Amino acid sequence: MPTVFISVGSNLLPSKNISLVLKPLRDFFGELTLSSVYESEAVGFTGDHFYNLVIGFDTSLSFNRVIKKLKHIETAQGRTRATDQVIIDLDVLLYGDLIDKSRNLPRADIIKNAFVLWPLAEIAAHLKHPILNTYYGDLWKTYPKEKQRLRLVKNVII
Repeated sequence: MPTVFISVGSNLLPSKNISLVLKPLRDFFGELTLSSVYESEAVGFTGDHFYNLVIGFDTSLSFNRVIKKLKHIETAQGRTRATDQVIIDLDVLLYGDLIDKSRNLPRADIIKNAFVLWPLAEIAAHLKHPILNTYYGDLWKTYPKEKQRLRLVKNVII
């Protein structure tokens, strides 16, 4: 049974929207491992700051079924892709050790963005990136921290 790691982000009422997405994720996938929540600037567009975290869970579902459920949860929460205000964004980072470039697995954001790597390293420091064969904890230690500023958010109820 693969362990799946997803990134969760929101820049529209982020505390509320991140909290709201946890129930359907738990209802469908069961026990979740949650990282801390981090605030970052928007990357790739101009918009409000994001709250981000990484969630891990074990599943017997296929990759396609996981994606389908995540998109359903986004849509049910009101996600549209026509604006820089993101109610909720759920992206699969890892599906076990699956390497599949056509599905962006492992997701390139892991080594590009601090708002993905730091929370992933927090909950999966002991696991290795399936292509780089390097522990996520070590990847975070060597990440150029000046590249993206993050702030640990302590008042989010998750």
